[in-house]
Amino acid sequence: MNVLVDTCIWSFALRRDASPENAYHVSELRKLISDQHVRMIGPVRQELLSGIRKKSQFVQLKSHLRAFPDIELEMEDYEFAAEYFNTLRAKGIQGSNTDFLICAVSVRREIPIYTVDRDFSLYAKHLAIELYEGSRPSVG
Repeated sequence: MNVLVDTCIWSFALRRDASPENAYHVSELRKLISDQHVRMIGPVRQELLSGIRKKSQFVQLKSHLRAFPDIELEMEDYEFAAEYFNTLRAKGIQGSNTDFLICAVSVRREIPIYTVDRDFSLYAKHLAIELYEGSRPSVG
């Protein structure tokens, strides 16, 4: 199963924060990488590379991320993203262009989204996106 990994999950792996929650997501991302299930889109790559102050760190991260080729975006991805933006805005729900592009790619290619961004849980109530739950045992 392929998984579209959101910027926030990648950020956990790039930080040195060792909280249990972050450790779980880093471990899950490593597992997905090892199993070659990770998918990426260009806007997520851009977010990850933006704001890095040291050129050497930028070059190193850029090199590492090249192991994950981008899903080729098509005109319909952008059209669906705009439609999702308009649909949710009419319901009073705000989101970023990148978020809605992730949703469009997810729906069109039937790829779940791995994120901890709570906005996506709200989007999922109105859009046919699937959120990746990971391998954490369910409680209850």
